[in-house]
Amino acid sequence: MPKHTFDIERARKETPACENLIHFNNAGASLMPLPVTSALQDYLESEARIGGYETANLFAEGLNKIYTSAAQLLNCQPGEIAFIENATRAWDMAFYSFSFKPGDKILTAIAEYGSNVIAYLHQAKRTGVEVVFIPNDSHGQVDTEALVKMIDNKVKLISVSHIPTGGGLVNPAIEIGRIARQHGIPYLLDACQSTGQIPVDVEAIGCDLLSITGRKYLRGPRATGLLYVRDTILKELDPPFLDQHAADLISPNEYKVREDAKKFENWEQFFAGKYALAIAIDYALSWGLDSIQQRVYGLADYLRNQLSNLDDITVTDEGMEKCGIVTFASRSRDADSIKNMLAEKKINVSVSDGSGMLVSFQQRGLEHLVRASVHYFNTEEEIDIFVDKLQVC
Repeated sequence: MPKHTFDIERARKETPACENLIHFNNAGASLMPLPVTSALQDYLESEARIGGYETANLFAEGLNKIYTSAAQLLNCQPGEIAFIENATRAWDMAFYSFSFKPGDKILTAIAEYGSNVIAYLHQAKRTGVEVVFIPNDSHGQVDTEALVKMIDNKVKLISVSHIPTGGGLVNPAIEIGRIARQHGIPYLLDACQSTGQIPVDVEAIGCDLLSITGRKYLRGPRATGLLYVRDTILKELDPPFLDQHAADLISPNEYKVREDAKKFENWEQFFAGKYALAIAIDYALSWGLDSIQQRVYGLADYLRNQLSNLDDITVTDEGMEKCGIVTFASRSRDADSIKNMLAEKKINVSVSDGSGMLVSFQQRGLEHLVRASVHYFNTEEEIDIFVDKLQVC
């Protein structure tokens, strides 16, 4: 793979687990770096010493930093950011804010995340909205020419996953955004797998809403997520539920919803995680998202090339652009047994199945794949060990 300047020694030193295992499960949950674990521990220790409310007051500046840090990460305004307990709920808060009626259409991708598809079908059952899957092009990504032809006045939402969970595919988010803007259609992007491994610029993409998790490529704590809502659409959206953080009760019969994206938040939050996620975002920014992408893509390409030399292995990644998620199948061993045998050798991978990408997997005749997802703290040497162990496990 091409060499470029990257302080891998620092990255691994600040990721102590690298000394004991090979972590290729970053698309599931990455390893938190030392600055993030320290922030999380400091906050929890303070709660134990002085109390939860008191700690929130003490750490108020750090807690509020999540909004400015996320705004820098996504190229938006702090008032367009909400902290949510996870990416699924962030996405749900956005999606369930739309009002659909019979005859309306939602356009989505064949490689869409299973939970999102369930939500589409849930709303179809409740409201009569029609769920329509955009065909793939020859590379397996959203066919933007087909998308244009599907646009009519019944389309009320375009909603796709930027990087699907079960492969290296990167959907053409910017081109989809251009089409959505041209036709005045709201655009919801699930950026759960993309944010932290590639630059995600909401102005360049043109999405109106975007959901993020903390635990994956941002290397933050679990049970943390973010929702971006463009200010021009904020007033149009009605959150599926409100509390006294999202709105003010001003009389026995009246309340007023706040005007920024925090109207999608809860009053009760994982404050330690919120504080640590801001640190994780700043940590990612300190490396530079362009540098991270170059490092991750290079490692993933190297892994795919090494796997393609194995007679028993078929790499199943689609897309013109391929990211740090590498999926493959064995002709002689099932995915779960490979995962378990690698775990015995202290190598972490995961298994992708139909629950995450059912529509795509069924269309392609796939059931279970091994998913090896690399990050910038991984190395070519680890990949060589992985491939070697894979051959004998």
